[in-house]
Amino acid sequence: MVFSDPVFLFLFLPAALLVVALAPRALRNAVLLLVSLLFYSWGEQAIVFVMLASIAVNHVLALQLSKLSELGAGPRARKLVLTAGIAFNLGVLVAFKYANFLWNEVQGVLVAAGVDVAQHWTLAPIHVPIGVSFFTFQALSYIVDVYRERVAVRRNPLHFALYIALFPQLVAGPIVRFKDLADQIAQRSVRLADVTQGARRFVIGLGKKVLIADVLAVPADLAFSAPTAELTTPLAWVGLIAFTLQIYFDFSGYSDMAIGISRMFGFRLLENFRWPLIATSLTEFWRRWHISLSTWFRDYLYIPLGGNRRGPARTYFNLTLVFLLCGLWHGASWTFIAWGLFHGGFLILERAGLGRALERLPRVAQHAYLLTVVMASWVLFRIESLSDVPPYAAALLGQASSALPVHTLAIVVDPPVALALFAGLIGATPAVVQLGDRLARPADAKPRLALDLVEACGLLLTLGASLVLIAANGFQSFIYFRF
Repeated sequence: MVFSDPVFLFLFLPAALLVVALAPRALRNAVLLLVSLLFYSWGEQAIVFVMLASIAVNHVLALQLSKLSELGAGPRARKLVLTAGIAFNLGVLVAFKYANFLWNEVQGVLVAAGVDVAQHWTLAPIHVPIGVSFFTFQALSYIVDVYRERVAVRRNPLHFALYIALFPQLVAGPIVRFKDLADQIAQRSVRLADVTQGARRFVIGLGKKVLIADVLAVPADLAFSAPTAELTTPLAWVGLIAFTLQIYFDFSGYSDMAIGISRMFGFRLLENFRWPLIATSLTEFWRRWHISLSTWFRDYLYIPLGGNRRGPARTYFNLTLVFLLCGLWHGASWTFIAWGLFHGGFLILERAGLGRALERLPRVAQHAYLLTVVMASWVLFRIESLSDVPPYAAALLGQASSALPVHTLAIVVDPPVALALFAGLIGATPAVVQLGDRLARPADAKPRLALDLVEACGLLLTLGASLVLIAANGFQSFIYFRF
């Protein structure tokens, strides 16, 4: 079930809000946990046990870490439990997300060596649980933080289970730390302002997803699936620009909806995006894009490896490893690995001197550099195979294998796509928010009331238009659901 599914919009979400609100305060966490498990099991009935197993094992390991600390056990015993926790969680990821990929690579080596693999060994396709990367990283952060004694272990299994399974951010983030939710799980209240602000944020996210991302998915899919003979330079550029805006509004829209729904249940999640496309360097981009993931890798991998404290060579190695794993986290494919290494390479260049050179350039040149690097990386992210990268890159550089106007811009960029492109280009900047802040400055009640009415009308229009498009075209899954 996805947030733009009519079943979710008109049945699941209203029913969940009502059931949790009517539950006695002492039972609200239990009711919300059951609601979350129902959400996850919708279409994933058998896979819900993977999450329950992860919750049980990580809860027991965290309790054991706490017990060893209380008994004054030495670091060796605690490290052994931590190692078991890391091995278990990474084992879940490998078993479900990477087993087929690894087997295919091993199979290729064996076939090249003359071994008849099909006759001896086979591995059926393994279904990847939705959101497995997200809830596994949350469980890992909890185990590590308990080991570091940065969070107190929760002996109530319900609290930890709700932290892992909380359905708004369950399948596509943000990746939440236990310390950010612990107090809210133990005690929270829901005010009318929380519900209204949460609903507002949800509608904005729904509009991002349905009115911009889903519309731009059409030219993006057309360009990236076009045969090489039909891929013209204009189509390649329209597809790349469309995908750049699509993935931003798809993922940031989901984050908005997750933050909004959580707010309606009394939880306040941290922001996951801060206008990444206005950055002037790739280093700044990663401080603004998927913040919960970039800070997770920083705190649980980059810094423990030594960060930038052990000289340039070690820093460059750490960056390479972090972004290699970041790419692999996104998917079991060489294209994702190449995407991660591409980002890691440019971050190394910026740290080695390119960043200082960029600072001496005009801001518009810095921004042009950032967009060029990020958009080039999206080719690796979106393309199906590395062998398809050179033809697409050639088309972008004006060297398409065919100049035949099979897909003319008039056909690809129809009025809905043109409007979505325009809205996306404006919405990717803080211009609208800044304008709203300026207009809201007057202390007089009348202008404020007028602005509130304008905002309410805008939200109703966004909601209505989103529902119309969903009714007409159906709903589409979120890009990050597969991660």
